[in-house]
Amino acid sequence: MAALGEWHCEKRPFAKNESFARDNENVLERGCLSIIVLGASGDLAKKKTFPALFNLYRQGFLQSNEVYIFGYARTKISDDELRDRIRGYLPHGKDGTEDVSNFLQLIKYVSGSYDDPEGFKALDKAISEHEISKQSMEGSSRASTSHFLPDLGGWTRIVVEKPFGRDLASAEELSSQIGELFEEPQIYRIDHYLGKELVQNLLVLRFANRFFLPLWNRDNIANVQIVFREDFGTEGRGGYFDQYGIIRDIIQNHLLQVLCLVAMEKPVSLKPEHIRDEKVKVLQSVLPIKDEEVVLGQYEGYKDDPTVPDNSNTPTFATAILHIHNERWEGVPFILKAGKALNSRKQKYAFNSRMFLVISLNGRNEFVIRLQPSEAIYMKLTVKQPGLEMSTAHSELDLSYRQRYQGIKGDQQHFVRRDELKAAWEIFTPLLHRIDNGELKSLPYKPGSRGPAEADQLLERAGYVQTHGYIWIPPTLS
Repeated sequence: MAALGEWHCEKRPFAKNESFARDNENVLERGCLSIIVLGASGDLAKKKTFPALFNLYRQGFLQSNEVYIFGYARTKISDDELRDRIRGYLPHGKDGTEDVSNFLQLIKYVSGSYDDPEGFKALDKAISEHEISKQSMEGSSRASTSHFLPDLGGWTRIVVEKPFGRDLASAEELSSQIGELFEEPQIYRIDHYLGKELVQNLLVLRFANRFFLPLWNRDNIANVQIVFREDFGTEGRGGYFDQYGIIRDIIQNHLLQVLCLVAMEKPVSLKPEHIRDEKVKVLQSVLPIKDEEVVLGQYEGYKDDPTVPDNSNTPTFATAILHIHNERWEGVPFILKAGKALNSRKQKYAFNSRMFLVISLNGRNEFVIRLQPSEAIYMKLTVKQPGLEMSTAHSELDLSYRQRYQGIKGDQQHFVRRDELKAAWEIFTPLLHRIDNGELKSLPYKPGSRGPAEADQLLERAGYVQTHGYIWIPPTLS
């Protein structure tokens, strides 16, 4: 799935190292923007891509007299049928119905195959007709995307959604194919977890608060856990999920990106390239994963889905311990854990995902960043229980985002560079090939449990001690 935005500006070409925000601002000032959404009839487009474009439209970043959106997919539907599919997913509140209607009129749909030149020729024709109707020079709002669209000298960016391949070889092949058409500064590989507010806050939290600096190392941190839990299964998407599994779907990208932000050294500046340089250094320092430090699981009932093979070994749960071979983190286990159909002890809402980061300090203190839902940062402390007796209890210093910052919104500003993608796949490809070859087996676990018991045993061997009886309760808004 990919979304492609194309801009052409007549005054001057843009320098390749300019930021997206500045480029986008200057482009819109010149009033010539076409956006192509590939896979426009799909689930991701209606739930994520079009609502994101609508939010930009409502905030004034996309003007109705400056932008037009072209949807392209295999499904044979009309413009109005696509608009009807999207309408229910656009947040508009009490007074936004007119905004929704005006935005939907900016969308045109073209049906075609992804492996047939005729479909892209039809798309090219639709864009050309729009340009002519706007009394604009043909090609003025777009640039080359393939040999079906000639190079018209425009300013082009391509946005690609994961998965970026299945392993190192397929990811490199995909990168090479895209690289034949676009230069690296034009390519935006989205990992949408990098757009979450608290993920973006990790760098500021680490490097702008001096008391963290002397603590953030192997001398004070016993282990680091990055955990993703879903309390539901594949829910009818078993056939698709079975092609990838939980490691490819969650761990190799989302959790590994968080690990980079936790473990990286302070960048020279907050410029994207300097941040990504440090992330690549972390990935290149990760030692090969040992089989004895991996536990795989598959929830009971997963293979009841008729689209899942009866002999499937695809893990719906995985815990893996990674070790970073450098001076700061030598000897500190990084525990990456993700699973479907797990328990919902801390979850009040059905069919939701939870992701959190736990940094265990020596001496049983824990620093927790809850990335979703109910975003929060809190430190687990041991305090005296009120009363005459000298008894202790666990409490926390708490910053709950929804209480402190009401109405916060995420902002997508970090993307994955090619060498970063390559380094990430180098870590997990050997393990994934052993799983695909049946050398590592997925252990059964009951839906609603913590996963296989062997995973908890692995965490104990890594030095993690669970705080029993402690439950973090989100503060209520006053």
